[in-house]
Amino acid sequence: MVRKRRTPLPGAGEGSESRELSVGSNHGSQHSTGSASASQQQRGGYQGQGGRNHGPQSGRGNFSGGRYGGGHGMGGGQRGGFSPSGPSRQPIPELHQATQTTQGRMYPPTMACDAGSSSQPPEPCETAQILEQLSIQHEDSTGQAIPCSSKSMRFPRRPGKGTIGQKCIIKANHFFAELANKDFHHYDVSIKPEVTSRILNRQIMKKLESLYNKSHLGGRLPVYDGRKSLYTAGALPFTSKEFNITLSDEDDEDRSGCRRGERKYEVMIKLVARADLHHLGLFLQGRRDDAPQEVLQVLDIVLRESPSTSAGYCAVGRSFFSPKLGERHSLGEGLECWRGFYQSIRPTQNGLSLNIDMSTTAFIEPLPVVEFVTKLLNRDVTSRPLSDSDRVKIKKALRGLKIEVTHRGNMRRKYRISGLTSQTTRELTFPVDEGGTMKSVIRYFCDTYGFNIKHTQWPCLQVGNPQKPNYLPMEVCKIVEGQRYSKRLNERQVTALLRVTCQRPKERENNIVKTVDGNRYNQDRYAEEFGIKISRSLARVEARVLPAPRLKYHDSGKIKDCRPEVGCWNMMHKRMVNGGCVNHWLCISFSRDVQDTVARDFCSELVEMCRTSGMAFNPEPVLPPTSGRPEYSEKVLRSRCNEAMSKLRPIGKSVDLLIVILPDNNGPLYGDIKRICETDLGLVSQCCLKTQVFRKTKQYLANVALKINVKVGGRNTVLVDAIYRSLPVVSDEPTIVFGADVTHPPPGEDSSPSIAAVVASQDWPEITKYAGLVCAQAHREELIKDLYKPREDPVRGIVDSGMIKELLVSFKRETGLKPRRIIFYRDGVSEGQFYQVLLHEVDAIRKACNDLEPEYQPPITFVVVQKRHHTRLFANNHADERTVDKSGNILPGTVVDSDICHPTEFDFYLCSHAGIKGTSRPAHYHVLWDENGFSADGLQSLTNKLCYTYARCTRSVSIVPPAYYAHLAAFRARFYMERDTSDSGSTTSGVSGVRGPMGPGGAAPKSTRGPAAGATVKPLPAIKENVKRVMFYC
Repeated sequence: MVRKRRTPLPGAGEGSESRELSVGSNHGSQHSTGSASASQQQRGGYQGQGGRNHGPQSGRGNFSGGRYGGGHGMGGGQRGGFSPSGPSRQPIPELHQATQTTQGRMYPPTMACDAGSSSQPPEPCETAQILEQLSIQHEDSTGQAIPCSSKSMRFPRRPGKGTIGQKCIIKANHFFAELANKDFHHYDVSIKPEVTSRILNRQIMKKLESLYNKSHLGGRLPVYDGRKSLYTAGALPFTSKEFNITLSDEDDEDRSGCRRGERKYEVMIKLVARADLHHLGLFLQGRRDDAPQEVLQVLDIVLRESPSTSAGYCAVGRSFFSPKLGERHSLGEGLECWRGFYQSIRPTQNGLSLNIDMSTTAFIEPLPVVEFVTKLLNRDVTSRPLSDSDRVKIKKALRGLKIEVTHRGNMRRKYRISGLTSQTTRELTFPVDEGGTMKSVIRYFCDTYGFNIKHTQWPCLQVGNPQKPNYLPMEVCKIVEGQRYSKRLNERQVTALLRVTCQRPKERENNIVKTVDGNRYNQDRYAEEFGIKISRSLARVEARVLPAPRLKYHDSGKIKDCRPEVGCWNMMHKRMVNGGCVNHWLCISFSRDVQDTVARDFCSELVEMCRTSGMAFNPEPVLPPTSGRPEYSEKVLRSRCNEAMSKLRPIGKSVDLLIVILPDNNGPLYGDIKRICETDLGLVSQCCLKTQVFRKTKQYLANVALKINVKVGGRNTVLVDAIYRSLPVVSDEPTIVFGADVTHPPPGEDSSPSIAAVVASQDWPEITKYAGLVCAQAHREELIKDLYKPREDPVRGIVDSGMIKELLVSFKRETGLKPRRIIFYRDGVSEGQFYQVLLHEVDAIRKACNDLEPEYQPPITFVVVQKRHHTRLFANNHADERTVDKSGNILPGTVVDSDICHPTEFDFYLCSHAGIKGTSRPAHYHVLWDENGFSADGLQSLTNKLCYTYARCTRSVSIVPPAYYAHLAAFRARFYMERDTSDSGSTTSGVSGVRGPMGPGGAAPKSTRGPAAGATVKPLPAIKENVKRVMFYC
């Protein structure tokens, strides 16, 4: 990833591996109103109310002087709010980065005296009063301003290294590199006529090197990126020279069927620049801030040259795959997986390192096309004619694939499939002479090749030029080996892939070492030419194991607080710290195997578990459990809810919770229920699979109770450190913690919108409850456009709104306090997007704050959370049970901020969870902006402790919960979109890769179609106000 040059300012991964346990289904929720019984039940325990009325006086005050946009605002929309006739909005002040300070004073322990469960949301009139009262006093903002472009941007320097925790030595899959002092020269390559294929480009340059290496290249061994850049270790004998290269068909490995004969190319090689190795040395020593990206790029290309030009390797991004690297495994429906390895050169505190990891991806099986189609359709294809849906599925699977013909002996001509014929093979004819004489395909193959076509009822493949296609019967074609499958895998294929890729830490480490030995970097002629030596041993790095935090539960339980052991605990003898209230609920079953009596018994046990865990839960539903057919789900939901409301409306009540029983394989049903409940009916729902309904295990019921509680506004547990105001930085002043993520459509959907989600904490000092907002935006747009968004109001004209402003107002409404600090955890950003995301999103946060009150600028800390990286950490001694968990992984809480981390910037790796299966992937946290003056210990400790507050299970999780919740919310919002009915998308339901939650039964978000890039994105249906106030996405 290339970063733009930075100059100093004045004044200055889980996935296919270890996954967290989350028993139960995905579901939505509604805020409960609480009751007298709930208050009585909670009396005597910890009565935290999200920080209401027990913050420092300096944190009080309301937003005023700005203008609230309303529209879809939480808790009232356009009701009340800021006066449109108030003072005009001041120009946005420059954003400032405060100088580093201490963590601030700590306040003595404070316990709230209010009784009851979670805070009751105000009525609309209360919301209007809050908005009308909002006023914020002027705050000074000192320090250095954020630049308006990345050219003058720099990220915070590391504020020292952490010291908290038990020190230890672990291993990382980094192999330190030594670099000789050689001159790297960069040459521009221009090939005429222009070539778009990297493979053909490499063939041309390979031929050039073989012809002119000694005579014109001075014996240099160049490396080539396949496009425009050529690099040498030392200068070539010229600064500019043109070569004439002739390729024959035997030289060309990228043929698509037609014989081209000899082709002539003009290759111009011209000197561009010399790479500055001195600059690299200063950067690695911490004496320069900007990384010399060109030098790093050269080194990367050098180490990729051998596998890139070797037969049998398939390059995919920074990974190389080959059937020689391990056994192939079938994934079903004509797919198989190949093993491979990932490699990337990285600058670290200990110099350059080569990051090596194991990879696995899906390829098309190199089968005869008839056999491939048989596997694809999963039936005997000769038993009946192909249906229209069969043809569509075959066309999608085969289009774009390379095939070779088998009916011409040793002449294996290759072609690329452009489509299928609309006619069957026996109906196809074509002209054989200028007089228009027609001949059938069947007769042609019989007369010319002596080949009798058997599957005459099948269509032919169209190959070559789509305008002048050639017809090939499927039975004379075989799929060429080495074609990666880049579309979405279905659920069964994902399961099969996970089974193959799941490697215990010791096994993975051994495979990485074998890969390094097999690659023989120190015998590689290109590495030797450029003076690169790679260590054969994994890097040993200093680490620390942070202690687990103590968790507070309700005083009425036998166990009032606990300290988790190895990242895990349970709810035995504990009661939720703030139990929610469910007075009015319904149950609907869409599984024909679940009788009403079975549903009733299951609900009774679930209710009992919720009550035992600390919730106030009415044992009797509003209406008896009922059943419905999945195809009429919307009608059943509306009818049952209307019937319930006819009983509740006269007494001013509504349904608090809907329990839904689903068949194990429910297709789009789960998503339809969530969409209808959350955007139309205003209900929170808990979905349960039929299998779990019959099993009724205590563990399952306990986990579902945790999810129900947070959906109805309760809290399962809080950090003891939060209660006693001893969390770093965030405890001394009211702090709002954001999490944000953008999920993109899976491969194969080239126009569907991306979904952005932002969540924000709604309690302080506990930082446990989060409200969430979602929005659709342009296809594969990573910047969150709706963080701050001026919009047109029919009455007031242009008004400012957006997700940040709405969540800030919601925080004030829930806590009675204004945020004095902002912590923003941003998921899903790659290194190449750091500057762009920071500039846009910090600016949006600033504008939102300023719109609430001119010059209201709370200090911001912006942290990127990365899981899609390839660093893995291993125990130094796998046999030492004191240093590993039950899965053989490093202990939860292991943090690394030295050796393999960035030479100067503030980043760290944190493995906050215990492994279950496979090798744990640590999260990588990189601080891009810090006005709150976090120390290394402060941010690492805070992040680790928050990982123990995840609401859906009694385990610490792998990434900080606000980022996790944002991902869940974004994934949920895909269900709100219109389902794809076109034939251009995937016909199988599944997940994009292996990351992301699925609904019960493995239901993934429905395939969606959206506008093309640049077109207006259709907004998502609005989530009902009572739903988005609570953690409906859990």
